[in-house]
Amino acid sequence: MAEETNQDVKAMSFEQALDALERIVDDLERGDVPLDQSIRIYERGEALKAHCDRLLKAAEDKVEKIRLARDGKPVGIEPLDGE
Repeated sequence: MAEETNQDVKAMSFEQALDALERIVDDLERGDVPLDQSIRIYERGEALKAHCDRLLKAAEDKVEKIRLARDGKPVGIEPLDGE
């Protein structure tokens, strides 16, 4: 069920997901959220964290593919899929 309620997470940018995750952490740290709602927002936080991790990994992969000249200056990028 948590999967179904977090489908919108996949469409979020990294910044949007991180902002939503920060709001969840703030809400949980305040401690004034009822238990059942805390569980729901914790599950959403897990989905947001996983999404942020995927986006960061993809960005890291792109950075690693930047080609450098002998003098260390970037000369272009290589496709991630090796084409």
